[in-house]
Amino acid sequence: MTLPTLVLTGASGFVGRHLLESLAGEYRIFGIARRSQVRCGAPVHPNITWFQVDIGEREPLSEVFRMIRVLGGADTVVHLAAHYDFTGEEHPEYRRTNVEGLRNTLDFSRELGVKRFVFSSSVAACRLPSPGSALTEDSPPDGDHVYARTKAIGEAMVREYEESFPSTIVRFAALFSDWCEYPPLFMFLSTWLSPAWNRNLLGGRGESAIPYLHVKDVVAALRLVLEKRPGELAPGEVLIASPDGSTSHRELFDEATRDFDGEARAPILMPRPLCGPGMWGRALLGRLTGDMPFERPWMASYIDLKMTIDASRSRARLGWAPRPRLELLRRLPFLIENLKTDPLEWNLRNRAAMKEVHFPSNLRLHRLLERYEDDVISAYHGHLVGPHGPIRFANYQRISEEEHDWNHRVVFGHLKNTVRTRDKAVLISYCRQLATRRFEQGFAADELCGALLVLNLVVHRVIRRDPQAKGMRQELLDFVTGPLRLGCDEIQEVFDELTAARARQDRTASSQAVTRDA
Repeated sequence: MTLPTLVLTGASGFVGRHLLESLAGEYRIFGIARRSQVRCGAPVHPNITWFQVDIGEREPLSEVFRMIRVLGGADTVVHLAAHYDFTGEEHPEYRRTNVEGLRNTLDFSRELGVKRFVFSSSVAACRLPSPGSALTEDSPPDGDHVYARTKAIGEAMVREYEESFPSTIVRFAALFSDWCEYPPLFMFLSTWLSPAWNRNLLGGRGESAIPYLHVKDVVAALRLVLEKRPGELAPGEVLIASPDGSTSHRELFDEATRDFDGEARAPILMPRPLCGPGMWGRALLGRLTGDMPFERPWMASYIDLKMTIDASRSRARLGWAPRPRLELLRRLPFLIENLKTDPLEWNLRNRAAMKEVHFPSNLRLHRLLERYEDDVISAYHGHLVGPHGPIRFANYQRISEEEHDWNHRVVFGHLKNTVRTRDKAVLISYCRQLATRRFEQGFAADELCGALLVLNLVVHRVIRRDPQAKGMRQELLDFVTGPLRLGCDEIQEVFDELTAARARQDRTASSQAVTRDA
């Protein structure tokens, strides 16, 4: 059976990766993205052909479309590639990607002879509705944010090509997953669920509100758009992938703190007139210190405003509706459980969504430890049982290869957990148990501590080979050397206790023997 074919721009992005996972078994897909397929975590499948290229660079993109033509062409283009950030600044990437990149894609799609073009826009392209009203499919893309302006240009641009192929414009709500991955929501939760000074602070009355849609629901909507037969959707038709209404900061705060703390916290409401000056002050301080806050002064104008949606027409046209179980307030417990149980993955996904490469230093180090675990364990094993091993670690020569591998992975696993959580208690507890066991096996405390210090040396040598470890010397000292030295202290303490206890037992036994002889 011949599969339908499509070109997917922005294939390495949030929606792109999820759409690939959903469509790969049923479509032949040409994925176009700036990042490599492996590094971005996109699925690998025989039906996916990946092209790593920047749509803003016309000549390289032209070559990609030429290769797609050679490979059999495509019926549909789904254009997800776009630039968006929350600084409020007129970044040149908005025009280069959202306007020039779209123009390039449209031109080459026409040359390719595609039959339809699906353009991802956003409800954020529109000005907020007046109180009591809602945005609909007829609302013009008249927002004043730079992103809104480029999306308005994009919606108009795709209609210019209607003689070549019909287009469908899909305006997305704010998209999230069970790992969050929507930067403002991530920052809200990071503040509200932390010990920060402003953890209970909400701007205005807490009524700022936008619609949120789970990424699984937007994928379901896009699938239905692709399944529509020619003529079922009007050329240039606008659809909205969003629930009706909107969700306020106050609702999110109440539900998030209830899920995290066990009961909802009472927020402190900051009067709206004070929010703007406060944001300006924090932004000024951020520029001076180099540590800019997420909240920027432009956001103050949206406090207590609601982006209410009425997407009833889109639901009727597609036969689609957001699933209640994926609604944000109902899904928050899943997000917070992921935050609690796997903070590394939580931070990695959300910092990537913010297009940031900075992670908390302990989590960056943990990522490197996971990457080089086999290298560390191999080098560590070589030190213990290699040519010089019998001199320093005589008792380790009696241990089988299988037990060595198990022991190495256990201690390294505890070290990784210590780095990830900054909690040394589990590693120290393990060292106490290890000391008790090795004491009974005839090991010396210096031998056991020497092995841990060799592990420390190996970790430093292996990790510092990676360019990403540049400048992380202090992190290695704080999160690896420090805990392992504390572990050594604990081992020495246990050996002293056990040696003293054994000496007391020997004295008691000797005394009892003398008494019996007498």
